[in-house]
Amino acid sequence: MSEVRIDLGSRSYRIMIGNGLLDCAGELIAGLPVGRKVLLVTNTTVGPLYAGRVADSLERAGLKVTRAEVPDGEQYKSLSSAELLYDRAFTAGLDRRSAVVALGGGVVGDLAGFVAATYMRGVPFVQLPTTLLAQVDSSVGGKVAVNHPRGKNIIGAFYQPALVISDTTTLSTLDNRELRSGLAEVIKYGIIGDDRFFNWLEQNMQQVLALEPEALAQVIEQSCSNKARVVEQDETEQGARALLNLGHTTGHAIETLAGYGYYTHGEAVAIGTAVAAQLGLQMGRLSRDAVDRITGLLKLAGLPTNVPAELAAADIISAMYGDKKTVGGAITFVVPVDIGRAIIYPNTAVEDIGRAIAAART
Repeated sequence: MSEVRIDLGSRSYRIMIGNGLLDCAGELIAGLPVGRKVLLVTNTTVGPLYAGRVADSLERAGLKVTRAEVPDGEQYKSLSSAELLYDRAFTAGLDRRSAVVALGGGVVGDLAGFVAATYMRGVPFVQLPTTLLAQVDSSVGGKVAVNHPRGKNIIGAFYQPALVISDTTTLSTLDNRELRSGLAEVIKYGIIGDDRFFNWLEQNMQQVLALEPEALAQVIEQSCSNKARVVEQDETEQGARALLNLGHTTGHAIETLAGYGYYTHGEAVAIGTAVAAQLGLQMGRLSRDAVDRITGLLKLAGLPTNVPAELAAADIISAMYGDKKTVGGAITFVVPVDIGRAIIYPNTAVEDIGRAIAAART
């Protein structure tokens, strides 16, 4: 088992990474300053696989568990789903010391975290991520949210978990598409700030895709460490943390236009990363070789890099204006300028975005 610490003063917490940790969840959570009642939130896919084990562990530790299950899919990360969870929490008598425990991928974590942040103005929150994307990205850093039909993650908060428990054995039940989806966020860390990690991924991607334990542990620990450094520097995204949005400006627009669930989050981010690389090339800040390495690694991971032909550039750009990263009516992009270095580029010209989208269609 390995551990990564997020150092945020009174909001600091640990990320526990290892095999079989779901069976230790009760002991780990009971050791936190929380009450005896727990709301265990999961979905219809993960619940049958792991909710029983987690509930048993929680109950062995003396915690009283109320289960809540939502349908699987990005479209259920909504205010209506949050309302159902509020009802379950209220009916179960959860108070301000009761914990909300999220068992699932990024959708479950974001939704349960949003409920934890807003129920009784904030109750303790624990993440048990079961997908690669959640283990390397969405469970870490305290971003919680629900979607709106006009934009992804528009309604949300910064609310740090009390603990993250990443059981790597859960990745064995992921379908291939979901595994590859998580790799978009992994590759992102190499592009924005860790060229050694990017080089390692180029050499070891096949081992990661084969779920080799040592390779997976390296991916998760290194990704969490990279994110921890950024979050500790800028918890609420006033500056450097925006670098973590590489690929997300275009990616969120594609998710919104295509309909939540048509593309996985990672697939959309991979396409958005290819667009950002093309923008860097057109600005004269990124070399052709670096563009080819970025798109090549995304393809090696089995991720798409071409903007869908059926989505017009004008529609994609229009959707960008509804993204939460837009400030003062101007679109902000994260642009790679080398392998291991990126910049935050405000007031990106619409014409430049259009050209980058066109370049990423082929």
